[in-house]
Amino acid sequence: MIFINNQISLNDNEVEISAMRAQGAGGQNVNKVSSAIHLRFNIHTSSLSDEYKQRLLDSRDSRITKEGVLIIKAQQFRTQERNKIDALERLQSFINKATHVNKTRRPTKPSRNAKRKRVDQKTQRGKIKALRGKVDF
Repeated sequence: MIFINNQISLNDNEVEISAMRAQGAGGQNVNKVSSAIHLRFNIHTSSLSDEYKQRLLDSRDSRITKEGVLIIKAQQFRTQERNKIDALERLQSFINKATHVNKTRRPTKPSRNAKRKRVDQKTQRGKIKALRGKVDF
């Protein structure tokens, strides 16, 4: 089981993990060891609710294919185990972002006292600047 948060968990068979060689420079270890992880998560066939599936598909993330498969490639670390943990953590954070709902903003107005204080400060500042003028004797 892969636990996303208190309410959401995924079965292990919903996530397809395969090992492959990492890209880029790194010497002998990169050339001979399959330490990179390729994680595939099919959003359409997952056990998530329809609302969460739609939010994930609407997120316009470049890692989601046209078929609705999320592909995460983890190759930052030297070991395969650490890259696997990293890929699962990235999947977890991606799903958590989709499940989070922002509060609706209610527009507010400044109070009458706040408006009065603002105007008083402006007039006070104007008086200070007016005193900076030329002095006539």
